[in-house]
Amino acid sequence: MNSWLAVSNAGAGSSDETVIEEALGALRHAADVEHVATKDPDDLARTLAEHPDVDLVVAMGGDGSLHAVVQALYDAGRLPGTAVGLVPLGTGNDFARTLELDEDPVLAARDLGAGTERDIDLIVDDHDIVVVNAAHVGIGAEAAARAEPVKWALGPLAYVLGALSTLFTRGADVHVTIDDRTLSGQVAQVAVGNGRFVGGGGELLPRAVIDDGLMDVAVAFAGRVPQRIAYALHLRRGTHPGADFVHYTRATSVKVVGEAVRCTTDGELTEMRTEHAWAVTPGGLRMRLPKTGSASRVS
Repeated sequence: MNSWLAVSNAGAGSSDETVIEEALGALRHAADVEHVATKDPDDLARTLAEHPDVDLVVAMGGDGSLHAVVQALYDAGRLPGTAVGLVPLGTGNDFARTLELDEDPVLAARDLGAGTERDIDLIVDDHDIVVVNAAHVGIGAEAAARAEPVKWALGPLAYVLGALSTLFTRGADVHVTIDDRTLSGQVAQVAVGNGRFVGGGGELLPRAVIDDGLMDVAVAFAGRVPQRIAYALHLRRGTHPGADFVHYTRATSVKVVGEAVRCTTDGELTEMRTEHAWAVTPGGLRMRLPKTGSASRVS
């Protein structure tokens, strides 16, 4: 019988622990499953090192949990050799949406048990940080940074207020090199990714495909306030790829150089830098996925 390692967050609440146990029960119909609740990235790395021969590592959590597992396996040089699965337990579950996993964690675990392994693409930045879903610089990252100090008090409203405030700030002057083409100007946002959704269902990269050997890229040249407001409205509708001030394409590498900007990678905010770069590794991540769904290749 296959040997699987399921990893969850040690800080999960009692309700999550109940769901985890039910999901583990579904997984154990398909494999011999050991469950470990890890406390932090170091604990996760140790746990993976103690299980070098497992057939599958299952991330039980949201986008951040999946990112942490993939990052730890990447750092250990175990990709794409060690396959990864996902039981969505987060609040956003954006990459799970792209993969069309069931919203019910127990049903998603059942589907995972009956699934098959597939190689999908993996994006890695110039600091060896993996991007499983999406990374973006500009107004989205800035909104997250502004929301952070008051998030404890305002909850989701903090991000809304942060996002509104960025509409009236000046964009960053940057050069964006997409493969061998360079675009320059004042941008509201530069996004790259392998998944379609961010922020709990917003379609930032609506044409992204997980296994086409390319990352989707969206560059919004929205320096003026009316354009930034228009861009925000387009984002809500998922129609921004067709806007005349948005350059939407696919590429193997992207570099942003210019004024210092923050970046959000799979939901995690990084420090301000004057340069950000990403490259895609086709088939760099092996995932166990449901046998059906639109996670299949589409053009």
